[in-house]
Amino acid sequence: MKMDNVIDTVPQIVAGRFVLRGLRGSDAGLLALHAGDKRVASMTSSIPHPLPPGAIEAYISRVTAPERTEDVWAMDGSGHGLAELLGVISLKRMDRAQSEIGYWVAPAFWNTGIASEAVRAVLDANPHGDRTIFAAVFQDNPGSARVLTNAGFEYLGDAETFCVSRNARVPTWTYLRKMV
Repeated sequence: MKMDNVIDTVPQIVAGRFVLRGLRGSDAGLLALHAGDKRVASMTSSIPHPLPPGAIEAYISRVTAPERTEDVWAMDGSGHGLAELLGVISLKRMDRAQSEIGYWVAPAFWNTGIASEAVRAVLDANPHGDRTIFAAVFQDNPGSARVLTNAGFEYLGDAETFCVSRNARVPTWTYLRKMV
């Protein structure tokens, strides 16, 4: 696979102590390390645990493909004395100038403000030109809910979604942020 030769088509975004940049093939090892952590996988709807062979490489290929529906950024702190991969943040395109934001941070950087900085940076940049951005977090992850409310998201209601790593439906809180 020639993932390192993929043209980075997501805009780089400066965020406080790190930059948000497109994923690249060389991120596979750190992505596998962090996304393969059960604590991370269990707080996302789509990361399986344990990670099957080739899952990370397939993910990188999918989110860097020209026909993708989701832009994904690595939280890269290497230029500021932090780790090269602190976590990942994404915007999934919806219709009518709307996107859904999602993120996870490596456990070593939990409770350090990394997620808050990343969310604020993406909102400030608004790379899709969205009018509305949605988000959903598991109800047993109040820290992620605080990240959203502190960034100006408003609570919409309760729902549930299937979590691959838990093999179960999990209650969620849904939020929205109007951009204009």
